[in-house]
Amino acid sequence: MIATIFHKGETYKVDLSHPMPISIPIQHNNGVRAWYVDFPKIEPVKMGNWVGEVKQGGSVNFKDIYFNPHGHCTHTECVGHITPEDISIFQTLRNYFFKSKLISVLPEYLENGDKVITQQSLLPHLNEDTSIDALIIRTIPNDESKFVANYSNTNPIYLTKYAVEYIVQKNVQHLILDLPSIDKEKDDGQLIGHKTFWNYPVEKFSLKTITELAFIPNSILDDWYFLNLQIAPLHNDATPSNPVLYRLVK
Repeated sequence: MIATIFHKGETYKVDLSHPMPISIPIQHNNGVRAWYVDFPKIEPVKMGNWVGEVKQGGSVNFKDIYFNPHGHCTHTECVGHITPEDISIFQTLRNYFFKSKLISVLPEYLENGDKVITQQSLLPHLNEDTSIDALIIRTIPNDESKFVANYSNTNPIYLTKYAVEYIVQKNVQHLILDLPSIDKEKDDGQLIGHKTFWNYPVEKFSLKTITELAFIPNSILDDWYFLNLQIAPLHNDATPSNPVLYRLVK
């Protein structure tokens, strides 16, 4: 199925017949973890002698799910992640289809041993771009171990302040990456990257979003795509999400 999309004065043909999801799902007692949380739980409801699981004799599967969106799956968050006000992702994400650019970046090492994405590492990929709806960053190396990684207490890769400022200069509205955070794991609560991206507290409300803990298979090459940013209907600062890419037909 080829769709024609008119976007910012340009016409694009998009192949909707081959969706490419770039998310990590929630799994029972398994999967990716960050921020010191244990595995998520998906358990059948029990009420008296009745159990909500067919293989245990129940009439249907009827289960409770216990998870943290920031620590257990691909998730999309809004400025409400860092504000005292209760701002929901449903208040900020009002469109779900964006022209997006996927880039693969090799992190650099700082003198203290931290691995970071710098402005210099982004320059070769973005130097000619002036406006990007959604930027997707895949870190190298990239393999399926990211589906089950436990990032807690590992000081994962993060973005420097200058890298985030450069991304802001490119007018990026939606940032997607395969990291647990754009900020350093232990930064004494400074959250410099988040605050820079959302221009907080200068701006108290922003429509920009950050999606973390994505996984972009190597079979999806660096290029321009259209992104369908699907989110679960959950009123919270963050919600599980399923970003899906579609190839442009040239």
